[in-house]
Amino acid sequence: MYFFCYHRDRSGSRALREELTEAHWSYMDQYAANLIARGPTFAPDGETPTGSVHIVDLPDSAAARAFAFDEPNYQAGAYRDVLLRRWRNTLGRTMWEFPGGTTGGNRYLVIGLGSGHSADLDVPPGREDLIAYGPLLGDDDTTWLGTAALVRAADPDAARAVLVPDRYAGIEVHDWEFGGRR
Repeated sequence: MYFFCYHRDRSGSRALREELTEAHWSYMDQYAANLIARGPTFAPDGETPTGSVHIVDLPDSAAARAFAFDEPNYQAGAYRDVLLRRWRNTLGRTMWEFPGGTTGGNRYLVIGLGSGHSADLDVPPGREDLIAYGPLLGDDDTTWLGTAALVRAADPDAARAVLVPDRYAGIEVHDWEFGGRR
């Protein structure tokens, strides 16, 4: 089962996150074989961290909750909240299999929070710049709650355009980069 996990930083937590970098990476090393995508998000300045994305294959919701809430930055109070949802891997690959590579171009996390009938369940046509893409689902794996995508795009507006705007209560766009050990 795939799960989308987005830890959002608490204001002023950068120093704490930097202090815990090795603990975070060591924790994620335990899940290396299960990760579909990972990486930090940043404020528009491109330097200030705002969160951390992980898309992971785990056996069930209990394992996903343990993954999200046992994470060292979460335990230390660096994060203000966590978005944790079932996720469908519509591209059928990991971020490391993205044909565009791990560098070059602007990268974004796009989260559309659902409103009403489901939308964007299938991969949109002509979207070679999608790194990861899929619907956010309830624990029942059928209730549509939104869509999450990692995308290479010219700018935030182009990234936002991967989702149909009038089908969402809100769409967030965050600067994002491939994560993991360097």
